[in-house]
Amino acid sequence: MSRKLRVIARLDVKDENLVKGVQFEGLRKLGDPHGFALRYYEEGIDEILYLDTVASLYGRNNLGDVLCRTASDVFIPITAGGGLRSVDDVRTILRMGADKAAINTAALKEPRLITQVAQAFGSQCMVLSIQAKRTASGGWEAYYDNGREHSGRDAVEWAAEGEARGAGEILLTSVDCEGLRRGMDSELIRAVRERVSIPVIAAGGAGRCEDLCAAAQAGADAVAVGSLLHYEKAHVADLKQALRDGGWEVRK
Repeated sequence: MSRKLRVIARLDVKDENLVKGVQFEGLRKLGDPHGFALRYYEEGIDEILYLDTVASLYGRNNLGDVLCRTASDVFIPITAGGGLRSVDDVRTILRMGADKAAINTAALKEPRLITQVAQAFGSQCMVLSIQAKRTASGGWEAYYDNGREHSGRDAVEWAAEGEARGAGEILLTSVDCEGLRRGMDSELIRAVRERVSIPVIAAGGAGRCEDLCAAAQAGADAVAVGSLLHYEKAHVADLKQALRDGGWEVRK
C-alpha cells in the first residue's frame, strides 16, 4: 500500500487578514482567514496551518481570535505558528484551539526550546518550522523572520538536529519557491527526507496539482498549499484526486 499523504491548507495571517505574498514579500490582503479555513474544511482538507506573518517583528503571536473561531467550527488538526518563544506561549495557543505549534525563530536562537515543548506537550505538538534558501555552494541555509535573516545553520543539518531534540514534524518551506507557483523544491525535500525519520511537511511553490505529486515523490509526508487554494486555481478535491491518480493514498 502506498504512503498516505496529508493535504494542508496554509493560511498566512497579518493582523486580522489572510494575506499572500511572493517569497514572503508584497503581502496582498485576501479576506477573513476563518472564512477560508471553514471553506477548506468543508471541502475536505486534512489540516489547517495558521502562520502569523508579523509575529516575530512584534514579538508576539496574534492568532488568538481566529484560532478560537476556527477551533469552534473546524474539527481537524490545527497548527499555529509565529512569535512563539516559550513553553507558556505554546500553552496559550493550545488553550485557544491549536493542536500543534510551529516554531522557527525561537528554536534557532534557543534550540533547547524544542525539547522543552516536546517534553511539556509531546513531540506530536512540536513542529520545527524551517525556512530554507539555497546557498551559492548548492546547499540550503535556514532563515528566520520570513526569510529575511540568516541563521548561519545548514537547513538539512538543522532538521536532523531538530528531530534529535524532540521535534515531531518538520515544516519545510522553500523561500526561493514560495508564492511563485512554479513548483516545489524537490531537491530540498529529498535532502531533508534522507536525514530525518519524522514527517516532513513541504511548503512553498505549488502552482499545479501535479506539484503535490512531485513533492510526495521526493519524500514529503504532507503538502501545505496556499495560493492554489486561495486564488481558486484548484479545490481540495482536485488536489486529492491528483494525488490518487499519482498512486498516493489520501483521506476521503
